[in-house]
Amino acid sequence: MEPPIDPGQIKSPPKILVVDDNIQNVELLDGLLSSRGYSVIKAYNGLEALKKVEEVSPHVILLDVLMPGMDGYEVCRRLKAQESTKLIPVVMITALNCLEDRVRGIEAGADDFLAKPFQKPELLARVKSLVRVKGLLDELENAQNVLFSLAIALDFNDPYTHGHSQRVAERGRKLAAYMGLPEEEQRNIKFGGILHDIGKIATDKKVLHKPGSLNGKEYDHIKQHPVVGEMICAPLNFAKPFLHIIRSHHEKFNGKGYPDGLAGEAIPIGSRILGVVDAYDALITLRPYRNSVPLDAAVEIIRSEALRGYWDPNIVKAFCEMIRDEKPRMEQIVC
Repeated sequence: MEPPIDPGQIKSPPKILVVDDNIQNVELLDGLLSSRGYSVIKAYNGLEALKKVEEVSPHVILLDVLMPGMDGYEVCRRLKAQESTKLIPVVMITALNCLEDRVRGIEAGADDFLAKPFQKPELLARVKSLVRVKGLLDELENAQNVLFSLAIALDFNDPYTHGHSQRVAERGRKLAAYMGLPEEEQRNIKFGGILHDIGKIATDKKVLHKPGSLNGKEYDHIKQHPVVGEMICAPLNFAKPFLHIIRSHHEKFNGKGYPDGLAGEAIPIGSRILGVVDAYDALITLRPYRNSVPLDAAVEIIRSEALRGYWDPNIVKAFCEMIRDEKPRMEQIVC
């Protein structure tokens, strides 16, 4: 028999949402799970289940398939489509055993299946395993949030870069969408944008805020921040898809950037996009070594730098068009 959960290992009992239109089935699962130390939340139809998820954020959902109105497939589909609920493990409990029904469940995003009538030891083992998985996912999310918060705090504690990373992240995502890039790439660019300057946490603030030109040694020191940023983020699995964006956002299309001297399409497209929006945001904000540049002048500078080989000309063209669409008064700019 599956032993009860160890109360010493958790701060509060894991919450299990049981969804079934059959009251007897719900009460059976309630008695079984409560006796093992779980906190059971009950729902008797699909709409009630979605409401309960918003209210209590369960660790695991045991979801009946055949319910009147909204069936289990649709409930699961809606949960997996929402950023806030997509990582909650869903176990579909069903009397339907044909392959087609399983495929429908997989397509809806179900994490596991149990056939009716289920075996108690099997159900308890699967619930315990998925509670553990959810705990690991929550720890990962916490690590992600800490890192994002650190990056944002780094920006907001610097009077010259106040909000810079968030602006770069959002404008980079918008440019990627404007260019028709897949949503996954848009997401990577947004997250890479938030964290692109995280390596500056190790940069000497006297160098970072120096009002005049940097000497060679100081410039070499500044140029380390993309590498340091990559090193900070590398241990976290969630950051792997956009580590290259953090490392390469200062590469130039002509190969004269840093840290690796990449050129042309050898530079990842996310880095090429972020390089343009990063340079634009730097131009339109006050820096210790110069005043901010007017928006239309900043776009013109970006365009001229593309002609000198700094930026991917196709990305700059799309960027100019996007900015022009956002700012009707800048329609006279020719990109």
